[in-house]
Amino acid sequence: MMQTVIQVSVNARPHPSITRKLRQLYRVTRESYRAPLQGASQAPVLTQANAVGVTWIGHSSFLLQLGGKRILVDPVFASALILLRRQRRPGLLVPQLPAINTVLLTHAHMDHLHVRSLKQIIRHTRGLTGKAPQVIVPTGVGDLVARLGFSHIRELRWWEHATVADDQVEITMTPARHWGARLFRDTHRMFGGYVLRSGAQSVYHSGDTAYFNGFQEIGERLQPRIALLPIGAYFPDSYRAVHTSPEEALQAYLDLRTAHTMVPMHFGTFPLGREPMTEPPIRLMAAAREAGIADQVRVLTEGETLVL
Repeated sequence: MMQTVIQVSVNARPHPSITRKLRQLYRVTRESYRAPLQGASQAPVLTQANAVGVTWIGHSSFLLQLGGKRILVDPVFASALILLRRQRRPGLLVPQLPAINTVLLTHAHMDHLHVRSLKQIIRHTRGLTGKAPQVIVPTGVGDLVARLGFSHIRELRWWEHATVADDQVEITMTPARHWGARLFRDTHRMFGGYVLRSGAQSVYHSGDTAYFNGFQEIGERLQPRIALLPIGAYFPDSYRAVHTSPEEALQAYLDLRTAHTMVPMHFGTFPLGREPMTEPPIRLMAAAREAGIADQVRVLTEGETLVL
């Protein structure tokens, strides 16, 4: 019998880039546990059908109310993502939620698609109404939520739309500049944002994105009135290949042209970038004052509801 001998060098070492990323992850994870958890949770303000309600839960998570319907976007209620600990509490908790009609997920990253949070939302809404909410995801993401118990799963590509909540709300998926893999090699998964419309009411949630010329097209085609845009995880500068700085987010808001209110997101919750946690809204408001539109920017605290 012929034997094959495989020699492995005892000096073999991981690739320098992998070692560097592991060291960065260790440092960020360790730092995330240094400060005590801040913030408090509160019950959301429930709006009437003729008003738009925007409740910031934290990070990119929102409860949106329009057309009398309640919709969650990227809901994450976890205190930690694997090892990375949350810095501020969710603005509201699952038991405080009203019955949810629809859940929107912008992409498969764990700080946007959190399986345990989704299971809790499904159980909660089913307990209130006897029926689970439906979910809308980008193309290629449906398998990640297929067995969680949603009443219906709909996958969308950029510019495709779906009507939900008895056709009261139209949802269109919008382009973004980011990436959608859950792990590393599943790069077939799409990503993007959403514009929600009910009559004259419209809200744009961009999802994670770098600055790109697509914001002007989104404004021209869908004319959103309220824009939820990300302002964190921009340092070091290489991160801006997939995230906007506060100044770039403000420019994205201006590119939309039709929006009258900007609400920042994707900051202050998880230490995903190396900038100070408190820096993004300070830089955003400084840029807004310089542009003469500070009155159009609403920096919400976790759990606060903007009613328009």
